Amino acid sequence: MLTLSRWKVTAVILSVIFGIVFTLPNLLPQKTLDALPGWVPHQKLNLGLDLQGGSYLLYEVDTDALRAERLTNMVEDVRTTLRNDQIEFGELGEAGGIVRVRITDPGKVDQAVSLLRRSIGGPLAGAIGGRDTNISNKGDGRLELSFVPEAAKADAAKAVDQSIETIRRRVDAMGTKEPTITRQGVNRIVIQAAGESDPARLQAVIGQTAKLTFQMVDETVTPEDMAAGRIPPGVMVIPSAEAGRPPIPVAKRALVTGEDLVDANQTFDQNGAAAVGFRFGGSGARKFGDATTRNVGKRFAIVLDNKYISDPRINQPLPGGSGIITGNFTPESAAELALLLRSGALPAKLNLEEQRTVGAELGADAVRAGTISLAIGAAAMFVFIILAYGLFGTFAAIALFVNVLLIVGIMSMTQATLTFPGIAGLILTLAVAVDANVLIYERMRDEAAAGRSPMSAADTGYRRALVSIMDANITSVISALIMFSMGAGPVKGFAWTLLIGVFTSLFTAILITQVLIGWWFKAAKPKKLPIA
Repeated sequence: MLTLSRWKVTAVILSVIFGIVFTLPNLLPQKTLDALPGWVPHQKLNLGLDLQGGSYLLYEVDTDALRAERLTNMVEDVRTTLRNDQIEFGELGEAGGIVRVRITDPGKVDQAVSLLRRSIGGPLAGAIGGRDTNISNKGDGRLELSFVPEAAKADAAKAVDQSIETIRRRVDAMGTKEPTITRQGVNRIVIQAAGESDPARLQAVIGQTAKLTFQMVDETVTPEDMAAGRIPPGVMVIPSAEAGRPPIPVAKRALVTGEDLVDANQTFDQNGAAAVGFRFGGSGARKFGDATTRNVGKRFAIVLDNKYISDPRINQPLPGGSGIITGNFTPESAAELALLLRSGALPAKLNLEEQRTVGAELGADAVRAGTISLAIGAAAMFVFIILAYGLFGTFAAIALFVNVLLIVGIMSMTQATLTFPGIAGLILTLAVAVDANVLIYERMRDEAAAGRSPMSAADTGYRRALVSIMDANITSVISALIMFSMGAGPVKGFAWTLLIGVFTSLFTAILITQVLIGWWFKAAKPKKLPIA
């Protein structure tokens, strides 16, 4: 066990070099770090919100609005489906979460039911019939359509998951490092952006739904009709995104949506004004080309979050699937809109529930407190282990120092985020490492007291203590994995640091002290253990 195998010595030397190289950037001024060659690691520890300050936002996904939108779409789907098959109907509308329609020809009721069951809604695992929509015949030609109970839960879960991914893309595009975006409860999302001290800027990017649609303008509806409320079915009136412009009537069903976009960027129009360029891909380009071909000479509205940005006339087909959005943009607002469109639309509106800003000074105080607590904890452990075990305690203290280097180096290399609870995890791993050495050294004492030679006592101490050490650390790994997979925010930071620390502690407490003790035996050839 104490043989100085070449691989053991090599592993120890390489680990020390690794720890120094990847920890060093955290100790150097930024100017010095920038002057170093490119092949030298430049990654520093990412400090969490509680250590460097930043913004904390709590949003709630408006699942009620999402439900209302889906019901509105269902009404339009029923209208389009029945019209396409020339089935006459009336009294189409939605109330209380139920869409109702009356088929005027009694002979076509069964045909309408069969048609709607094939066309409306979609598959849903676990629902009766495998569909998310229930269609029932109430007699006298009256049909009712509603979502099954499971659909509401599935829609809410999907909306939250999609919102988290969209928010992550938006925050990443802002340049904020390591944002923490997690679900809280059923329909809430927590965003922690360390280093982002302007929550208003964060809200402007996160909170906008950015739902882009291209909808035909209904030019048969006059301003007088709109003023009198004479709006035909399938048409809605939307306001302008620019103050002073009148509202316009548009078809409820969109020609193309922003879901088909593959790129958006800030550009300029032919007059040099800021604009947003967009490009559809694949099926989106085909749909856009077909829609502009069918509607040459007509106006269509470019709608963002239920407000139209512009309503140009289609002078010619646009088969390429690309174009520009003009409006009252500045270069900055055009770039922000392009970012939102590239990141994708939120599936539902987000309502801000809570906002907190952690100042940089508070973060600096937390760093100082964490550093002091870590230093005090490490110093206390160094003093204890050296006083208790003399020379072997010094070897354990060296291993502890290397352990800290490895943890900081690994976290810097992987760009993991260090939080205040993470510092607590770091202190705990040092205690675990000391515990491993205590088990080994006490076992050595027992073996020496039983009459074994110093070399045999040391070797047996390592071998027999290893089982207990592995048992203790395996339970720590299991606990850390559970906390990491099921926890969020500070809990996850603590678990990640603890997980790294368990592996580095095993390595340093067993291998590094073993190599140091092996060198000492080889040089001193002792007659007695220094801890006996």
